[in-house]
Amino acid sequence: MDGTRRILGLTMGEPAGIAPDITIAAWNRLAGSGQAFVLIGDPDLIVERAKRIGADCPVEVIETAAHAPKVFARALPVLTQSLSVKADCGRPDPANAETVLTSIKRAVDLTVSGELSGIVTNPIHKSALYGAGFSFQGHTDYLADLARGHGFAADPVMMLASGNLRTVPLTIHIALKDVPAALTHDVIVNQTRIVARDLVNLFGIREPRIGMTGLNPHAGEDATMGLEERDVIIPAITALAGEGIPVDGPLPADTVFHDEARAAYDVIICMYHDQALIPVKTIGFHDGVNTTLGLPFVRTSPDHGTALSLAGAGTANPSSLIAAIKLAGEMARHREAAG
Repeated sequence: MDGTRRILGLTMGEPAGIAPDITIAAWNRLAGSGQAFVLIGDPDLIVERAKRIGADCPVEVIETAAHAPKVFARALPVLTQSLSVKADCGRPDPANAETVLTSIKRAVDLTVSGELSGIVTNPIHKSALYGAGFSFQGHTDYLADLARGHGFAADPVMMLASGNLRTVPLTIHIALKDVPAALTHDVIVNQTRIVARDLVNLFGIREPRIGMTGLNPHAGEDATMGLEERDVIIPAITALAGEGIPVDGPLPADTVFHDEARAAYDVIICMYHDQALIPVKTIGFHDGVNTTLGLPFVRTSPDHGTALSLAGAGTANPSSLIAAIKLAGEMARHREAAG
């Protein structure tokens, strides 16, 4: 795709949440930026929500994604995906589940076909989707399944980003007591390989500086506070070095995230969910971005949920979505350059 015509697809997300609100705000902030995106969703929902929150957001329905750059400066371009029932702020309706899921699937189809350069996903309300056959832990697993349906290998890895801070949790939505058993040699090596590759291909970092935390306090302190560092993490780091992927660690997690320490790394790979997410949400609560590596296409998302209680109030902060759109555009440029 010609870099001057790069287009991102924005999924509709949960229509009863803040997705329409922040989409409207994002278009208002980015209309003059040159980074076009097209919403795959219901144009009437946007018109109604804009009126409710008192925002100016002209909408223009387009037939193909290629038309998005032509209208983006004057209106939010929309590829229509109509809701089954009118959205009620704060009250997700399972009747709209199929539309929400189709928006995501359509974004993947258009990206795989080359009509879009990447996907930015608005937050979904998973419990409202289960009745439509949604059986995944979240967006990421669903996207990986869709990619495999197109014949691609997909081994998704979550990366959180805020400014120059990037973190990767090797384990995600599992109980803390289950983390040690889940941290196998293969998990550490395979996910770190993907991170190293995609920092080159999607972020343009030729020689990624990778740090890796330990699991235990003080990174185990010479195996006096736990054995995972000695028995699993250090052997994995050694194996990665043998593949030409240098990793610094295991590092004590309580000292690696201050300004000077984290400046030494392009990414810090962490052992579990909170170890990776707390620093990002502390440093950049409103502008954090959830990025998925290991997919055959660019995907980012705002690092927050549907915020049902804020829907239609006009107070939702769009900063995370805006950051996600900007980052997706940058990643798409690097991906194109990498071939």
